[in-house]
Amino acid sequence: MYVNLRIGPYVCAEWNFGGFPGWLRFLPGIEFRTDNESFKNETQRFVNYLVEMLKSENLFAWQDGPIILAQIENEYGSIDAVYGEAGQKYLNWIANMAVATNISVPWIMCNQPDAPPSVIDTCNGFYCDGFRPNSEGKPALWTENWTGWFQSWGEGAPTRPVQDIAFAVARFFQKGGSFMHYYMYHGGTNFERSAMEGVTTNYDYDAPIDEYGDVRQPKWGHLKDLHAALKLCELCLVGVDTVPSEISLGPYQEAHVYNSSTGACAAFLASWGTDDSTVLFQGQSYDLPAWSVSILPDCKSVVFNTAKVGVQSMTMTMQSAIPVTNWVSYREPLEPWGSTFSTNELVEQIATTKDTTDYLWYTTNVEVAESDAPNGLAQATLVMSYLRDAAHIFVNKVYAGTKSAHGSEASQSISLRPGINSVKVLSMTTGLQGTGPFLEKEKAGIQFGIRVEGLPSGAIIMQRNTWTYQVGLQGENNRLFESNGSLSAVWSTSTDVSNQMSLSWFKTTFDMPERNGTVALDLSSMGKGQVWVNGINLGRYWSSCIAHTDGCVDNCDYRGSHSESKCLTKCGQPSQSWYHVPREWLLSKQNLLVLFEEQEGNPEAITIAPRIPQHICSRMSESHPFPIPLSSSTKRGSQTSTPPIAPLALECADGQHISRISFASYGTPSGDCGDFKLSSCHANSSKDVLSKACVGRQKCLVPIVSSICGGDPCPGMIKSLAATAECQ
Repeated sequence: MYVNLRIGPYVCAEWNFGGFPGWLRFLPGIEFRTDNESFKNETQRFVNYLVEMLKSENLFAWQDGPIILAQIENEYGSIDAVYGEAGQKYLNWIANMAVATNISVPWIMCNQPDAPPSVIDTCNGFYCDGFRPNSEGKPALWTENWTGWFQSWGEGAPTRPVQDIAFAVARFFQKGGSFMHYYMYHGGTNFERSAMEGVTTNYDYDAPIDEYGDVRQPKWGHLKDLHAALKLCELCLVGVDTVPSEISLGPYQEAHVYNSSTGACAAFLASWGTDDSTVLFQGQSYDLPAWSVSILPDCKSVVFNTAKVGVQSMTMTMQSAIPVTNWVSYREPLEPWGSTFSTNELVEQIATTKDTTDYLWYTTNVEVAESDAPNGLAQATLVMSYLRDAAHIFVNKVYAGTKSAHGSEASQSISLRPGINSVKVLSMTTGLQGTGPFLEKEKAGIQFGIRVEGLPSGAIIMQRNTWTYQVGLQGENNRLFESNGSLSAVWSTSTDVSNQMSLSWFKTTFDMPERNGTVALDLSSMGKGQVWVNGINLGRYWSSCIAHTDGCVDNCDYRGSHSESKCLTKCGQPSQSWYHVPREWLLSKQNLLVLFEEQEGNPEAITIAPRIPQHICSRMSESHPFPIPLSSSTKRGSQTSTPPIAPLALECADGQHISRISFASYGTPSGDCGDFKLSSCHANSSKDVLSKACVGRQKCLVPIVSSICGGDPCPGMIKSLAATAECQ
């Protein structure tokens, strides 16, 4: 595999602090990503160190290594204007600094239209077919083709149809693109505290290979077929010295034709309209679905159309879930347990914790007059003028509630008694800011004011109170999530842990699931906190954060321009329920599982399960193009045989077999994969034929010919074969 080395040092990637180390913001006088000597010194030190290390390992292309490109900075063009002249000086400096490392491969900058001549500006986005670099001598490079989008707490899960991705890729190469990179091709997990502010632990990104390392079908397979079709055009695409000829085929249709010096010809027929069409190209008629590209490696035969998906879909499920039992618990103390400090002002959380923990305690007292609580109790509202990201409020050692905000006002109803009341706020970050300018000035916690409202005598202003602060949790400090550290606590062996109050640690052990498949924990019964397995932090969980109900669709139409909010799913559900546990981190027996629960949860309902395919389904039409190894020397005008009809393929995972066919129809079945329905055109023997060919096997190929299904159920019509199967 070739490597585009994206050095940064700012990387974004929805990573905590954009990838910068936490200590960087505390260097005296530092300003990030601008003409600042302290920042430039640290940047150059990092880049030089990394480059020299890679050179010493012979990893660059001129050393017979895999690195063919290197990127400096990341999407600086989206913020450089706010820095004015200092931003332009920094832009030129970092480009010159990178080139001076003499790595002998091209340097690039993404989304940087004014990139200096010494580096290549590139495109990031859902579509880059209209992108052109800022000078004629630079190739068109697409460094981030977004296969989906990241998920945020409280938001639906973003998806992107594979037909749209394939359309975007084909259009890019149709119009002269040179290089394309998927972001992401392999999803991942934000283990530990690595996610930036507001981003879930899951970083699946709806990628062709998912968070767990399993292929996502049909996305993976359809893109694989696209790549094979593009490979058939290789000689024409890389050998041409001029731009392709462009031919209008209609108001929303066009063709691009590439010719090589050897006489080979490759063509792309595209429609960006929302209706299917028939076009005439070089005297031949072609059906062209809406929002699609057909690829003709010999300018005659369609071997791939981006809208026609011929690979199977696969439903991955957590099967044979095992309850996790035998929990013990330990309450995190509300009282100070270690070093504290006091001051008459609100401190900023990141500067105080140095991002060593998500947690900072704010503690003070509030005095309420007898007249404000004539019945012995006053109902009031605690108002925090600025809160980021979340806070648990305790009044007189009683949990009052939890509030979350992204740098805005937050309020909580509270009950106060006459006299002195203890107010404790456990403020929490959910990651540091990872995008935008002035990262070094980011603020978190409670800022700019805090008050009690709703009392008859008026508001009580609290920001000048004496505040006592404590960084982190006792359980963190004592490392209760590790085997040795957990011995320092006196755990409650009570079997009734299903209704524990907030701020509780839970501990148990579990055995590795015996079935094959990647492994995950179901934490949907919990509230908010963090989870560790064998001392390794799996990340933050927030099951009580429910995705809003706006924007989700049952069936996403791939036609038309995509955006991160177009195809949301899982609205009204927890933003994340399942948490990836790599098998490499597990022992066969007695794995230590520890949770810190901030709110309330039921650990007795937690399960662990392997994640394996359960349902597979596919539909193949008689009109579906079948990629064939057309000779790269095929000349325009030469005769080609009629492409064969692609068979329907079904395949379970390794170690599984097809246990039964739950739906099969040769004819004109309607519906989508997983929801097929019979039509009046249906061969009654379809299910028997599929069952005989596939049941008991890991995979099967079934030809789409009428003879195998007992004859043609509707002569003269284009038919398809659709099937749904179960794996076990």
